[in-house]
Amino acid sequence: MSTLTASYKGPSKALVIAAFAAVYILWGSTYLAIVIALEDIPPFLLVAFRFLTAGVLLYAWCRLRGEPSPSLKSFAHMSVAGIIMLFVGTGSLIWAEQHIPPGLAAIIVATVPLWFVVLDKYQWKFHFSNKFIVIGLLIGFAGVVTLFIGKDAAGKATPGGDNKQLLSIIVLLIGSVGWAVGSLYSKYKTADGSASMKAAIQMIAAGLVSLVPAFALGEHRQVTAGHISLDALAATLYLIVFGSLIGYIAYVWLLSVRPPTLVGTYAYVNPVVALLLSSLFGKELITGHKVLALGIILAGVIIVNFSKEKIKKS
Repeated sequence: MSTLTASYKGPSKALVIAAFAAVYILWGSTYLAIVIALEDIPPFLLVAFRFLTAGVLLYAWCRLRGEPSPSLKSFAHMSVAGIIMLFVGTGSLIWAEQHIPPGLAAIIVATVPLWFVVLDKYQWKFHFSNKFIVIGLLIGFAGVVTLFIGKDAAGKATPGGDNKQLLSIIVLLIGSVGWAVGSLYSKYKTADGSASMKAAIQMIAAGLVSLVPAFALGEHRQVTAGHISLDALAATLYLIVFGSLIGYIAYVWLLSVRPPTLVGTYAYVNPVVALLLSSLFGKELITGHKVLALGIILAGVIIVNFSKEKIKKS
């Protein structure tokens, strides 16, 4: 994609639209793909296979393009960021989707932009000096509280009952914090290498760490080649190709040609896509309670993001 942008004064409109479609629709659809893959593949094995495969493929592509391997120090920084972001962040999402439906999971993950504001201590003076950002945070977290209120919060019943659903929501909130922490660590810890190389090493590190709980919990004994259905296999490949490769590359490229606030609107669209697809395929019901919670969270995120952008321009 970098050669394409170099050949034009600006990126083609069609390419920009395609990239936004990737981060809007493909990333939003991965929530449903996770549920389908989990029908036959245990969660930590799924995390390991997804990220190891995608990471190795991306690393090989970077090396074929002539990119050097990063220094040992940079490799360590990338690995730590990947473990926190992908193993803790995405791993918690995959684990949680055993017990909560995709749309609900996507609503919780929509809180990530709020955690960035709360946890980025280097920007606290900038963030908390603006009353609209503070108001946006309060509104966003009010939406999270709304998820815990009402008997239909988890939507369609899942194995394990209300206790496991509540635990899964809490685990996913912790994972969302982990995604923000890992991203901030990656931002402030300088490391050699392109964005693609960093992503490759992050995925490989997360995949390797995921093997530890997978083997400790005996997940490797729960799966045989003949046990995995074509649907679960197709969903896993979808996660690797469209979620971890195409979606991520589109996201990185968009950041280089469009304002971050505009690119970040994927956080508003992904939960809607996830909820609609999950309902369409019978994985959960769209309830007024969920729509209300999603609306409150997204209102808070929008206020925070656009208040930040307005301060930067003033």
